[in-house]
Amino acid sequence: MKKILKETLIIILGNFILALGICAFITPAGFITGGASGIGIAVKAVTGINISYTVYAINIIMFIIGYFYLGKKFAYGTLLSTFIYPTFLALLERVDAFSTITNDPILATIYAGLCMGIGAGLVFRVGGSTGGMDIPPMIISKKTGISLAWLINIFDCLVLVIQVIFCPITIEEVLYAIAVVIILTIVMDQVMMLGETKVQVTIISPKWKEIRKVVFDNINRGCTLLNITTGYQQKDQYAVMSVVSKRELHLLNDMVLEIDPTAFIISNATHSVKGRGFTLPSIDL
Repeated sequence: MKKILKETLIIILGNFILALGICAFITPAGFITGGASGIGIAVKAVTGINISYTVYAINIIMFIIGYFYLGKKFAYGTLLSTFIYPTFLALLERVDAFSTITNDPILATIYAGLCMGIGAGLVFRVGGSTGGMDIPPMIISKKTGISLAWLINIFDCLVLVIQVIFCPITIEEVLYAIAVVIILTIVMDQVMMLGETKVQVTIISPKWKEIRKVVFDNINRGCTLLNITTGYQQKDQYAVMSVVSKRELHLLNDMVLEIDPTAFIISNATHSVKGRGFTLPSIDL
C-alpha cells in the first residue's frame, strides 16, 4: 500500500508540473507542442474552446481505445493521468498569475522544457503513462512491430503540422518549440534516471584478495570475482567487479592504488541497479 500510495502521489505531482509547463510557459508564449495538448492549442486557436476540454475528450477516447486494444493492465496504469492531467490544465488555465510569469521567449522555452521534462519524467519513472496521443502509436507498434519511438515522433510531428496550419505562428516560434522538445527530452531522461546511476568498477590486479577485502570491509559493498587471463603474461587470475556510488568511487580508487599502484581499474556508469545493498537491505559483510 505504501508503494502504491507513493507512486500515485508521484504521478499526480508529475501531471501537475506537466500542466504547469503548458499553462505558464507554452500557451502564454504562443508556442506549439506535441500530444493532446498540442491538438488542444490548435482547437483553441480555431474555436476558442479551452485546452483542458479538448484534452479531456482526447484522453477519454484514447483511454477507451487503449482499454480494448492494449488490455486492462495498460488501462489501469493510464487511468489516473487520463483525468488528473486535464483537470490540472482546467484549474491552471484560470490562474491569471501563471500567464504573466515571463514575457521573455527564451526563459519561456527553458522553463517549459524543464517543467514538461520533469513532469513526464516523474510519471514514467514509476511506470505510469500520460495517455492521450501516446496510445495510437502504442497500438500501431503492437500490430505492426514498428519502433514505438519512431511512431511517437511521427504523431508529434503531425500534431505540430496541424498547429502550424491552424495557429498564427512564426518561424521563430517554431524554432522555440523545437528547443522546448530538446530540453524536455534531456530533462525527462535525467529525471527517469535520477538516483539510479551507479558506477561499475572492474579491477585487474594480482593482489585481488586484498582488494576484495577492501571492498567488503572499507567500502561495505559486495563484489564478484571474474575468471580472467592476462593478455601479456597470460596468467590465470581473478578480476574484482563491484558496483559503488559516485562518492564511493574516489575512495575505492585511492585504496586500490595504495594496495597496487599498477592495478588496472575500469569504471563505467550503470543504471537501475537492483539487489542487495541497493534495492534490498544490506547485510553485515
